[in-house]
Amino acid sequence: MRHALLALAVTAVWGSNFVVIHIGLEHLPPLLFAALRFLCSLFPAVLFLKRPAVPWSNLAAYGLLVGVGQFGILYIAINGHVTPGLASLVVQTQVFFTIGLAVLLSGERVHRVQIAALAVTMAGLAIILLHTDGHTTALGLALVLIAAAAWAGSNIVVRATPNVDMVAYVVWASLFSVPPLIALSLLFEGAAAIRNGLANADAATWGAVLWQAVGNTLFGYAMWGWLLARYPVATIAPMALLVPVFGMGASALWLGEPLQDWKLLAAGLVMGGLALNLLWPWVMGRRRQMRGEAAAGRTSIPR
Repeated sequence: MRHALLALAVTAVWGSNFVVIHIGLEHLPPLLFAALRFLCSLFPAVLFLKRPAVPWSNLAAYGLLVGVGQFGILYIAINGHVTPGLASLVVQTQVFFTIGLAVLLSGERVHRVQIAALAVTMAGLAIILLHTDGHTTALGLALVLIAAAAWAGSNIVVRATPNVDMVAYVVWASLFSVPPLIALSLLFEGAAAIRNGLANADAATWGAVLWQAVGNTLFGYAMWGWLLARYPVATIAPMALLVPVFGMGASALWLGEPLQDWKLLAAGLVMGGLALNLLWPWVMGRRRQMRGEAAAGRTSIPR
């Protein structure tokens, strides 16, 4: 029960994180916000954690994909182009981007159930696209999908480093997130916007930055990795389906984001597709186990 509550706490932190992003963006430009988030993830933790035994190129690829590709673009999307609740839902499509990249790069097979799961999820995204308005735009959805694709790319990079300490890995990879984010912020947001953002940042803003760095990154990755090391992936991975539940719930409670019928239907379809993809291997594994037990029982009957 304690470990189940721990997994619940991680998903709650990850889900509510989208509302925290919205709070930070009230004063900070998105790329600067992302740079500060990874800067706080980097220091002072990098002074105490040993660099993982992985190539620098691997750390660089992960840092760029997560820092710039995932969160940099996600922050831009939430900055007036998509609501935090829907962003927490749509970004979970990284599951299917990950499968697609694995097929292209590793030759993994796509099963019919995964194709059906993708179709269900796409139906949910189509409903969201049909209901774009001043709060959620087609551009915002496109940006979140790009962020999801970058997240998927980082998943493929991580797969090349099995048994690595994920906390140390994320901390050291932040070395390659901070410089390009600062450079992009200077280029696209400008020095004046950076100065104004830092000058207007209040306690809530800096709390949002620390929540991103400490709660979302260090606590979240550390505890999730700890749980994955002790339980089968099929037991832990489906818990991630609670992230958009907390994301949409927190956005509705704290920001007043309405939960219209179409939004609930879209959420049900997207999460249904994700659930089908995540739970199908577990169901098939149980069926094989039951068949094996039945076969073993038949062979053990004396004749």
